[in-house]
Amino acid sequence: MNGRHRFRRFAPVLRRPGGLFGVAAVTALVVAGGVSAWWTPHDPLATDPRQAWLLPLRGGHLLGTDRVGHDVFSQLLAGAWQTLVVAVLVAVIAGTLGLTLALAANSVLPPVAAPAAELIGVGVAFPALLLAMILVAVYGGSLLTVALAIGISSGMAVARVMRAEVARVLASDYVLAARAAGASAARIARTHVLPGIRPTLIVQLSTMMALAVLAEAALTYLGYGSSPSAPSWGSILREQQEYIRIRPLLVIWPGLAVAGTVLGFNLLGDALRAAFDVRLREDARSR
Repeated sequence: MNGRHRFRRFAPVLRRPGGLFGVAAVTALVVAGGVSAWWTPHDPLATDPRQAWLLPLRGGHLLGTDRVGHDVFSQLLAGAWQTLVVAVLVAVIAGTLGLTLALAANSVLPPVAAPAAELIGVGVAFPALLLAMILVAVYGGSLLTVALAIGISSGMAVARVMRAEVARVLASDYVLAARAAGASAARIARTHVLPGIRPTLIVQLSTMMALAVLAEAALTYLGYGSSPSAPSWGSILREQQEYIRIRPLLVIWPGLAVAGTVLGFNLLGDALRAAFDVRLREDARSR
C-alpha cells in the first residue's frame, strides 16, 4: 500500500512531457554509467591508428573512431560514468552542506545563526571555477576535486533557498504548537522541519545535479577535471574541437550528451516542483 501511495505521488511527474523526458534522460545516464563501469564495447583508452577516422557503423564501431582509433561510443559510455559519479557526489555534498547551513542560520542561538548566515552570503558570491582552480592547484586534478568544488558552490546556493524554507516551516502553527508542548529542537527538526522542506530540497538537488553535469564538462574542457586516463565528455570536446570541420560528429556526440543530460535534470526538477509544491498546486486550482 505504501508503494502504491508513493507511485501515485510520482505519477504526475510522468504525465508531464518534460517530466517524462527528464526521467528518460536521467535513466539513460544511470544505465549508461552503470554499464560502462563493468563493460564497454571497446577499451575507451585503446588506440589503433589503422582504425582511425572510421565513420559510424564501420569496423564494428557504432559511432566511429577518432584520429588515433579511439572508439567514440566507448568513450561516451565511460564519460557517462564520470558524469554520474560527479552528479551524485555533488548532490550529497550540496544537500548535506546546504541543509546544515540552512538549519544553523535559523538557530535560536545568535553565535551560531549569524556566522552561518554570513557564510551563506559569502559562499554564494564565490565562483565555482575559482574554487576549482584553487583545489586543483593544492590537491591536483581529480574527480573528487571537481565534485568538491562544484558541491561546495552548489551547497551555498542550496543553503540560500533552504534557509527561507526552514524559516517558513518554523513559523508554522504546528511547529509553534510543538514548541509549546515542550518538544526539543532536534525532535522538531526531525518530525516537522525535514518533512516540510523535503519537496523543495528534492527540486534543488535535481537542479544542482544539472549544474554539476554542465560544470564538470566545463572544468574538464578547461583542463581542471579528472586525469586523462579517465575519459569525460568535456575532455572529449577539448580533444576533438580542432577537427570539427573534418569530423563534426566527434564534437556533436559529447555535446548532445551534455545538453540532453542537463536538460533532463532541469525538466525533471521542474516536474518534481509542479508535482510536490503545494503552493503551486493551490495556485493552479485557484485559476
